[in-house]
Parts: sequence; structure tokens; C-alpha cells
Amino acid sequence: MKITICPSLFAAPMGYLAEELQEVEASGITSLHVDVMDGNFVPNIAFGPDQVRMLRPLSKLEFDVHMMVVNPDRYIPDYVSAGADSITVHAEACTHLHRTIQLIKSHGKKAGVALNPATPPCVLDYVYDLLDKVLIMTVNPGYGGQKTIAGMNMKIQDLQEIKRNGDYPFAIQVDGGINQNNILSVIDAGARNIVIGSAAFQRHKTKSNIQNFMTMLERVIV
Repeated sequence: MKITICPSLFAAPMGYLAEELQEVEASGITSLHVDVMDGNFVPNIAFGPDQVRMLRPLSKLEFDVHMMVVNPDRYIPDYVSAGADSITVHAEACTHLHRTIQLIKSHGKKAGVALNPATPPCVLDYVYDLLDKVLIMTVNPGYGGQKTIAGMNMKIQDLQEIKRNGDYPFAIQVDGGINQNNILSVIDAGARNIVIGSAAFQRHKTKSNIQNFMTMLERVIV
């Protein structure tokens, strides 16, 4: 499976989003990670459906929407209509996870489930076959610029073994504190979709930062 870099818009300079989107597209990236936060499930607020709807005409990138919200079922249709291509919800936030995944799929969108650092992969035992993506959070969600939590590579390895043994099609995505010093370690553990935030977005340097990551990955054999 090809390694994909997915820059996180939450780390972009808010006053220059249109320009930053152009930088990302010019770098050769095809997918943009859009963090949604409700100030309840996580202690921050970001990117409601209206903001996503305003951004949609500015970019042809795939919008990979990561919903860090309580009761995501309530908002999924709004993000679908706003232009989301892929929607990831948190297992911890879903009362009926199977139903939530079915809701995303019913709109013709890719479905993912995210796991907080302390949540074991076994909570997904009965839905793996429905998923396009499993997102391993390598930090506690809500804030950018954090350092990865020790031990998360072992969790990625455990998930990779589950994927291999079950011959499941889902991609393993990681998010949180990924930079040039640790990206190869999460790839070695089994991650193939890498969310990069503060290490990617930098005024006037976003394109070159992302291309530096892509150059690194050209030498990786998986």
C-alpha cells in the first residue's frame, strides 16, 4: 500500500487558508486532513460545516474530515453536504458505532474510526470489515504541536497484525506529533497514511516542507 501524507489544516495560518491550500496542492498532495472539534469531546473548537463549505470551492483536494465531537451522527449529514470526501469518527464518542459507520457509508463517503491513545484496537473487532481507515491518535486530541506518546508504535504494530491476519482493506492512519524525526518509525510500525500538522504548515514554506517529507518517503520500501 502506498504511503500517503495528509497535511492537517488545523496547523495552517488561519489568516491565509486559501494561500496555504494552494501551497498544499502545489506540493503534489491529494488529501487534506480537516479537524472538527466541538469544545466538548476535546478542549478546543475548530472547523464547523460552514467553514468546510467555504473552503470546498478553493481546493480539489480530498477533504478527510476527522470529527472530534460528541454525538457525531447529528453532524455527519452537514459535513457531507459541506463537501467531505471521507469522515472519521471517534469510537469513544459513538453510542452505536456500527450504526454511525453505516450512516457515513449511506452517504457514499469513506468511513474511518479514530482511537485515542488509551483506547485499544479490540473495540473495533466487529467493524473492521466496514472500515476504509483506522486512525491511531499518537497524542491526546485537541491541540496541535504536541509530542507523540511513548508506546503508540506498539499499538500501530498490533493493529497492523490484526489487518494482516484478517486480510482487512482498511488503511492505518496516524495523527499527532509526526515530524521528520519520527515519521519513519510509525511507517515501520505499519502506518501508511500520515497526518502532519505543525511540521508541514509554515508561512511561505509549506510546499517545501511537504516536499521534504515526500522526498524522504521516496526512499522507503514497504
